[in-house]
Amino acid sequence: MGLLQDCEVAFGSADLYRVLGVRREASPQEIRRGYHRASLRVHPDRAEPRDKEEATRRFQILGKVYTVLSNAEQRALYDEQGRVDEETEALRGEQDWEQYWRLLFKKITVKDIEDFEKRYKDSEEELADIKAAYMDFEGDMDQIMESLLCADYTDEPRIRKILEKAIESGEVPSYKAFVKETKQKMMARKRRAEKEAREAEKTKEELGIGGEEDLKALIQSRNQDRKKEMDNFLAHLEAKYGNNTKKGGKKTPAKRGKK
Repeated sequence: MGLLQDCEVAFGSADLYRVLGVRREASPQEIRRGYHRASLRVHPDRAEPRDKEEATRRFQILGKVYTVLSNAEQRALYDEQGRVDEETEALRGEQDWEQYWRLLFKKITVKDIEDFEKRYKDSEEELADIKAAYMDFEGDMDQIMESLLCADYTDEPRIRKILEKAIESGEVPSYKAFVKETKQKMMARKRRAEKEAREAEKTKEELGIGGEEDLKALIQSRNQDRKKEMDNFLAHLEAKYGNNTKKGGKKTPAKRGKK
């Protein structure tokens, strides 16, 4: 099959722009970011063993899509005639797409995360994220604390003060779930967070992770829910560090609370 047919089968669309999640008028930088986001979702390193073969196939298809849309001549051919030149070396040959991907996007290390956390906390970006999470979850601090980047239970008093100030100034509404939260609910959240922190530290020690070590082992050690949360966090960081984007990029969309 050709690339367009492969896209239809693997992603449910033969539209190369839709496969990358970008506009037809997207700039080269937007196409690169779209490729990065899409490839992170299917990267073989993040797939369960039973899904690795399919993830690898989809990952390879995304690489081919990007080579077409990142090349001015090939993109023009696709835009004008709705087809791709299957005889180009990138589409015809057996390119190492993992190596190609690594040339475009560097790996994220523990140090990168620590550096990002220092810049992120108390920044305008964090302030906007806190208010957005408060609105999304209608004041439910359980979900707010779970969705925020770089936040643990020790940050809660600081985050509460930010939200109380925003409520007082009229920037956000006063949700009952926030202003009337019981002490029992607060303590239950703190106990859960402390337990998770102990478990995370134990896992880190067991795996010998630290300094410049890759985070792959840590991701794989988590259960499925925690793995998904870590992947979202890494995707956010990789988009910043791997793509050389400016500060203030969008964070991973938060999970919406129940109405």
